[in-house]
Amino acid sequence: MTLLDGVKIAVVMTLVAVIQVSIVTPFEVARGHVDLVAVTLISIALLRGPVVGAVAGFWAGLILDTATLSTLGLTSLVLTLLGYWAGRFGEGTTRSSPHPPLIAVALGTIWVVLGTGLLEFMLGEGVPAGDVLGRVLLPTLALNLLAAYPVYRITCRLLPPSFRARREATALV
Repeated sequence: MTLLDGVKIAVVMTLVAVIQVSIVTPFEVARGHVDLVAVTLISIALLRGPVVGAVAGFWAGLILDTATLSTLGLTSLVLTLLGYWAGRFGEGTTRSSPHPPLIAVALGTIWVVLGTGLLEFMLGEGVPAGDVLGRVLLPTLALNLLAAYPVYRITCRLLPPSFRARREATALV
């Protein structure tokens, strides 16, 4: 990864976090909303690996925690683990397959909703399980799956795969 890629990732995650807090979160569909930060983070981690995914997740979580004045570090922890996992998932799949973004977004959305709920419960905050599992998870999962391919395509344009990754993808075909 080059310095330019690192700057691009930091800028993209900052912009997406600001868009998430200011524009996307207020609009709910059946009590769920698109989690652009998680979908973008998964796309970056699939393209750049687990270490970059973990760092980008920590950065995005820190921005979200400070912007929403929530418990500092909670979102950072959830997104760091999500970025690392998505990067490992990306290493284990082929680059030419169209399905890893969809699978990773589905599993990542479940992790973000359940992981955040679990951590809030462990911190002593009231989290109704019925609200988290039924009323928030399913609409958020559906909306994130709808956003998965467009966000992944945009991320591929911003952060094209390296020459080595392109060569490995063509060698597998």
